[in-house]
Amino acid sequence: MAATPKRKLSTRRQGKRRSQIKVEALKYIKCKNCGQPKLTHFICSNCHK
Repeated sequence: MAATPKRKLSTRRQGKRRSQIKVEALKYIKCKNCGQPKLTHFICSNCHK
């Protein structure tokens, strides 16, 4: 059996926890070959054709 909480979590405490959960923007870099923007750790779609 799991433990159950003794008291209700305050909205401030809940908000502090949820503030760390967020979506980060995708990271783009310049391709070394053609200079077009590409996602990091991915093959350049322009050069790979």
